Amino acid sequence: MLSPAEFIGDLFNPDLAFLAKSLLVATMSSILCGIVGCYVVLRGMAFIGDAVAHAVFPGLAIAFVLQGSLVLGGIAAGVLTAVLVAVFSQNRRLKEDSVIGVFFVAAFALGIVIISRAPGYAGSLQQFLFGSITGIPDEDVSVVAVSSTLVLLVAMLLHKEFVIVTLDREMARSAGIPVFWLDLALYVMVTVAVVISVQTIGNILVLALLITPAAAARLLTDRLGVMMLLAPLIGGGSALVGLYLSWSIDLPTGGTIVLVATVVFLLCWVLAPRHGLLSRRFRARAVATEH
Repeated sequence: MLSPAEFIGDLFNPDLAFLAKSLLVATMSSILCGIVGCYVVLRGMAFIGDAVAHAVFPGLAIAFVLQGSLVLGGIAAGVLTAVLVAVFSQNRRLKEDSVIGVFFVAAFALGIVIISRAPGYAGSLQQFLFGSITGIPDEDVSVVAVSSTLVLLVAMLLHKEFVIVTLDREMARSAGIPVFWLDLALYVMVTVAVVISVQTIGNILVLALLITPAAAARLLTDRLGVMMLLAPLIGGGSALVGLYLSWSIDLPTGGTIVLVATVVFLLCWVLAPRHGLLSRRFRARAVATEH
């Protein structure tokens, strides 16, 4: 197993430039997923994150077949599907989760059909589903950086409105806050976060990067501002440690990053100062002793 010093040496080795590039993309996507994931966790929208991961697949497949940018292709497909869901959800005969189930799974099926027409179908499908540490083009790094910056700016500008809608949708609607457009904006933000994470961590595992760091941060604090600081730190740290372990022991990068994040979540579940399992048991025991 490589020592941390040897890993750092490999990061600065010109012959292993893809390693530093992968760490950069994984860190940027982890930070973005950590922040956007806070809204997803607080609103109980984990299903949305999973559905978006399916929705971006046809865009990725089309971009792959046409030799275009996977990031831009995935964002276009995800945004189009999000708009369709938002529009069809206005029919109150169907609940939103039903519409999401129809369109997002159909999008994933379309992606499989499209990519099956490309040469090297099996290898390409595996790359999309599980990620590829060596498959990130240089131009996609700049696209990821610009996309992440734009989404973070939108999150800053609409943060107060997102929080109000999260706390009480009906009160927000009665106060004249455009709930529909805020929902659509959040769908688009989730889409971008998912797309830029797919190449490193894969389509199947990307939901974990969106949910697990935010869920761990939720256990550590009751304050949203602190949660939105901790979640990207947990995600970025998991990406760094996961990439180091996967490079050192020759493990799948995406799966290793997710497992590291999951270990952090489990530690928070047990050891969190106020909401951890041990602290809750100590408080319950103290109350029982008083009585």
